[in-house]
Amino acid sequence: MTIHTILKMGDPRLLRVAQPVREFDTDALHTLVRDLIETMQAANGAGLAAPQIGVDLQLVVFGSGQPNPRYPDQPPFARTVLLNPVITPLGEEETLDWEGCLSVPGLRGKVPRFTRIRYSGFDPFGEPIEREAEGFHARVVQHECDHLIGKLYPMRMRDLTQLGYIEVLFPGLAPEDD
Repeated sequence: MTIHTILKMGDPRLLRVAQPVREFDTDALHTLVRDLIETMQAANGAGLAAPQIGVDLQLVVFGSGQPNPRYPDQPPFARTVLLNPVITPLGEEETLDWEGCLSVPGLRGKVPRFTRIRYSGFDPFGEPIEREAEGFHARVVQHECDHLIGKLYPMRMRDLTQLGYIEVLFPGLAPEDD
């Protein structure tokens, strides 16, 4: 397994629309999934999308079984590997909350997201996945899936006065290594 370099905002590869995964249950796909999970864990991420390591596929990983040090006040949720995702909002209600991104290191911004969603797609074996999520879980899924359409969270922000450096906004929060 390999820990990959995470691309940073400004790299044009982060602005591409990712291609659907067409072949499931291959050695190459399973290796990519393991590498994404290992890279996400090494960076203390809540999620990671394949385009963030320069791989042009609709593949995201998210979640953990324990609290995340980058988001200590947020509840943990099950790790999921999701390919070719589709997100459906469950209602029009949005929540405005702080987000960070491994591709936008050192910054946080307040981003509007749907409060409740349904997401569907496939696991690495090609088996369908369909779940409902709310709160932080829903926010992370929406954030990661944005990477598949070439969007970074600052592009979703409505008020750039709510964008700032973590050490200024949240003194005492564990520093990021990125």
